[in-house]
Amino acid sequence: MNIIQLDVRQTIIVAILVLYFGKYLTQKIQFLQNFNIPDAVSGGVLASFFFGILYSVFHLQVDFSLNIRDALLIIFFTTIGLSSKLKTLLQGGKPLLILLAIAVSYLFLQNLTGVAVASIIGLGKPIGLISGSISLSGGHGTAIAWSSILRETYGIENALEIGIASATFGLVLGGIIGGPVARLLITRNRLKVNESKESLSIGVKHNQKNVRIDYNTMLYSLLVLGITIGLGLQINYIVALMALKLPDFVACLLAGIILTNTIPLIFKNTPWTTDTPSLALISDVSLGLFLSMSLMSLQLWTLTEIGIPIAVILIAQFIAVVTYTIFLVFPVMGKNYNAAVICAGYLGLALGATPTAIANMTAVTEKFGASPQAFIIVPLVGAFFIDIVNAFVIQRFLNLIT
Repeated sequence: MNIIQLDVRQTIIVAILVLYFGKYLTQKIQFLQNFNIPDAVSGGVLASFFFGILYSVFHLQVDFSLNIRDALLIIFFTTIGLSSKLKTLLQGGKPLLILLAIAVSYLFLQNLTGVAVASIIGLGKPIGLISGSISLSGGHGTAIAWSSILRETYGIENALEIGIASATFGLVLGGIIGGPVARLLITRNRLKVNESKESLSIGVKHNQKNVRIDYNTMLYSLLVLGITIGLGLQINYIVALMALKLPDFVACLLAGIILTNTIPLIFKNTPWTTDTPSLALISDVSLGLFLSMSLMSLQLWTLTEIGIPIAVILIAQFIAVVTYTIFLVFPVMGKNYNAAVICAGYLGLALGATPTAIANMTAVTEKFGASPQAFIIVPLVGAFFIDIVNAFVIQRFLNLIT
């Protein structure tokens, strides 16, 4: 096996080309437009297939330098925090609690589905748990974190491979299905699309004209971003002293929320970056490149190593979450436009990761209109609450099934 190691500069170049390719596909293929498939997903999935062919046919593996990807994730979530007005946060209070209850409940259902299908087809119950909330709601990070425990304590030697393959499946399918489901809900229920003049949380609306992005507004946005990220890292340092641990991007999200709801009140004549096209553009580019890097670097050949039985579990999980979203999440969240956007995000969240959820919602809102509430409650549920609750749920299920 020959390995080509790309450095950071080369990785960024490939990611940009993948994103351009996704945009080209979206322009040429009506299906991608109609069903709001994010550009990064369409381009990234095909890129991962291309690199998979290089691996399988030509025995050539391309490895990327992904440190820059983590920085892009921090920048992206910082822009989310800076776009989070207190008024919107307060409006999102009850929906946030409702979505949290829905998401936590589904952790149990997701694990029950995995364990039940694994038992039916003759696999060990812990394997069903790996293809449950460990890898799907938890993502690659949670799958990797639990793999050593599952291998050493429960004797599942290929726990890492199963977890990574399941998380990969979820990441891809979560990015593909969110847009189509939202479109189905909007059109079938003839929902009144948000016609407010509020700016999009991410990016600018398709075909929007006269968007003002100039030197001063871009430079000021970068300055505010740098200060906010610095505050977020300090928050995380203080939290760590209290024996707690938060991902850096969560701390930066909180820092953005704090600053955007205090600085304009204290310094009333000071301009702020909230709702500016410059901040939205930075957010859009950061998310697009992050997702492109995440998808193009997926090692899809690991899916072939898990076999048909694991694929059966994953298909069952896919059907279960789509059904749950359409028939429970959408009605409970209010059966309105915001609920449809939240459903797009929730599918990305329950199958893949928070950035996938954001990409789904971005694709929908760029076509139909803004939904600030969705961009607050979905990231908070996905990036903060779910990972904490999921750890307890996983351990509880392991105690019950072993």
